[in-house]
Amino acid sequence: MKISIITVVFNAKKTIRETIHSVLSQTYANIEYIVIDGGSTDGTIEIVKNYGNKISKFVSEKDAGIYDAMNKGIALTTGDVIGFLNADDFYAGSSVIENISAAFQRYEVDSVYADLEYVEQKKIENVVRFWKSSSYKKGAFKRGWHPAHPTFFVKKDIYSRYGSFNLSYKIAADYELMLRFLERYQISSHYLPYVLVKMRTGGESNKNVLNIIKANIESYQSWKDNGLPVNLFMFMLKPISKVFQYFK
Repeated sequence: MKISIITVVFNAKKTIRETIHSVLSQTYANIEYIVIDGGSTDGTIEIVKNYGNKISKFVSEKDAGIYDAMNKGIALTTGDVIGFLNADDFYAGSSVIENISAAFQRYEVDSVYADLEYVEQKKIENVVRFWKSSSYKKGAFKRGWHPAHPTFFVKKDIYSRYGSFNLSYKIAADYELMLRFLERYQISSHYLPYVLVKMRTGGESNKNVLNIIKANIESYQSWKDNGLPVNLFMFMLKPISKVFQYFK
């Protein structure tokens, strides 16, 4: 099984080495690693190029935002399974992809996901939030639940059948995609009950109150766009469920 990993990056000179290293240090051999750069000007491009053919495909050009770049990456993949690792993130260990592949083959599912830790920007040993997920049950999104997207690995065939990221969403396209796959089309999934990804704090959807509000508005819209029944009360549960992630 070939696993395609996509990293989308723009001006991440300080963290991109660690992200790339966490992929290249994986024990699993059959990895296709694709890096999509949005036209960085801070030296990121030079860092990526230094890895030569250790990176399967590298594209650097202007894009219409992070989800447009992710879609470019999906279009370039040749693997059986696709996962994303953001330029501020890194895998929790060297056997992450090995465990992902084993889960797909053992449980014969369309998707696999796990837990995630948010860590401080500079002191990555300090965990500030622990995103513990759980096995998916139909209707779980109504209770404010959804997987941590950086841990969400999906068969390429699912993208071919049900589409990639919807670019009309600027902040919550990852939420919409997971809602579409899991709730609307009911793809099969398996949950791994341990941390696979460590994410530095400061993501786009949570960096300020305005973006949190925008993300919730887009999340609400995604239900309507997918023809799923929705009410505003559901989106009170989403932030409430995240409060407990600060207490491990």
